[in-house]
Amino acid sequence: METPAQRLHLLPLLLLLCGECAQVCGCNETGMLERLPRCGKAFAEMMQKVAVWKWCNLSEFIVYYESFTNCTEMETTIVGCYWPNPLAQSFITGVHRQFFSNCTVDRTHWEDPPDEVLIPLIAVPVVLTVAMAGLVVWRSKRTDRLL
Repeated sequence: METPAQRLHLLPLLLLLCGECAQVCGCNETGMLERLPRCGKAFAEMMQKVAVWKWCNLSEFIVYYESFTNCTEMETTIVGCYWPNPLAQSFITGVHRQFFSNCTVDRTHWEDPPDEVLIPLIAVPVVLTVAMAGLVVWRSKRTDRLL
């Protein structure tokens, strides 16, 4: 009798065959929509171990999220669908809305400096460039004298 560990070596073959099934048999979208909530439920159970105020810190739950991603990929492959696909993405988006809707990206709002600062910052390099070019031209015309 085979143990589960001995059957584990058949998993890549199964996934490969299921990938081929998608090309031959097509995607069983109904089956996928029935199977994906299992991944969402498992992810929700894992996220209960993380304090709610840490849900926006990816390093706190990255292992759980990786497990969720792998689960959705495996479930879609088993039913002969490609991953990612629009239905799986909409499911994943729903999970994101459930857990990460309060997470915002803090973006710095950049403003131009006031004109009193901006005009000298632009004018000084322009004037210096013109002055240095003029100095080079003036010095190049005075070839009769050595420095």
